[in-house]
Amino acid sequence: MKYVLMFVETEQYAKELEALAPAEREQAYDRVRQWFAEHADKIRGGNKLQHPATATTVRFDTGQPVTTDGPFMEGKEVISGFTEIEVADLDEALRIVKTWPACPIVEIRPLES
Repeated sequence: MKYVLMFVETEQYAKELEALAPAEREQAYDRVRQWFAEHADKIRGGNKLQHPATATTVRFDTGQPVTTDGPFMEGKEVISGFTEIEVADLDEALRIVKTWPACPIVEIRPLES
């Protein structure tokens, strides 16, 4: 079964990461690289997204499409990256996600076949 893992970064997590010394931040990145290496046989794609300020949002809830720069203003959490995995079932996806070493929220969503 294929799932997309969406890595959600909170404002607090971003501040904590930014506050780390360069060597500590590099260690955090190393843990993420190691996680991807350990699960490479299950990963089918994905990428880190650019900063939320580079986003363009189109809203349709006003009857007319409204385009704004950046993510929606109410957001305190942003998707910072995603990866697609192929595993036997949700239980296996959960086992993989429970070892994620970075941002504090991961949304798991099955892909339509």
